[in-house]
Amino acid sequence: MTVALSKARELGKRKVVCASTGNTAASLSAYSARAGLQCIVIIPEGKVAAGKMLQVMIHGASIFQVSGDFDEAMRAVVTLTERRKGFYLMNSLNPFRLEGQKTLAYEVCDQLDGETPDTLVLPVGNGGNISAIWKGFTEFHTLGVTKTQPRMVGVQAENAAPIAKAVKRKQDKIQPVTNPRTIASAIRIGSPVNWAKVLSAINGSHGTAETVSDDEILGAQRDLASKEGIFVEPASAASIAGLKKSREAGTIDRSDLVVCVTTGHGLKDPSVIDHISHHESYTLKITQSDWIERLERIL
Repeated sequence: MTVALSKARELGKRKVVCASTGNTAASLSAYSARAGLQCIVIIPEGKVAAGKMLQVMIHGASIFQVSGDFDEAMRAVVTLTERRKGFYLMNSLNPFRLEGQKTLAYEVCDQLDGETPDTLVLPVGNGGNISAIWKGFTEFHTLGVTKTQPRMVGVQAENAAPIAKAVKRKQDKIQPVTNPRTIASAIRIGSPVNWAKVLSAINGSHGTAETVSDDEILGAQRDLASKEGIFVEPASAASIAGLKKSREAGTIDRSDLVVCVTTGHGLKDPSVIDHISHHESYTLKITQSDWIERLERIL
């Protein structure tokens, strides 16, 4: 986003706009505030996590809600920017966004001392990330910086999986999903605008795609938090759920070096608290002389 905002400033744009399920809006509103640009976000009414809405609001963006899902919001933004050139589109249709996003591949190679993983697993919503990251790996390989390229594995929620279904059926086009449903709001997208680039990245890398249920996503979220101390939002946990399912299916070998992209912090979507099994709590009265003994007995 900072690459795209820098280009917007360079091009003399004053109003930037995006459609969003939350993360893009949060990022755009923050960088717009720093850049001194007017930020407009169009979101699906009632379908953006509270933590992300708070970010957008505190950064002072103008918020417009549309009836329907993200795809309706995306159509509104595309129509607006086509008819009114004063509004600059900041979704991943903007090529400068992808130029920024591809640097995740550079970071992965850097942290692996110039090597690439065997497989890279990431959630797929609108498709900008996976296609941009594949572009980054391809550029490093073309330039001779790396000797290999990873397989790209895209993960979608099973009720919002037009790309994964196309991959599994070996189709060269997607069938958009009407009324996509998943707890992972960031990837609750039925008609991803970058679908052709995603299929190209997956096919070009000899990769694949996987679908995961909401229960599998929530299970992966809990495992990552309780076993690794990493708390991510449901959409980010989808990559971990997808890795587990792919290993069980044998599409990712257990000997592979795998990198999962999990970039959204869990506090962005506090609604998952309703789906978390509550731990038993105890009342401890330290006014009682034997409170330490009572505590030890409980533990």
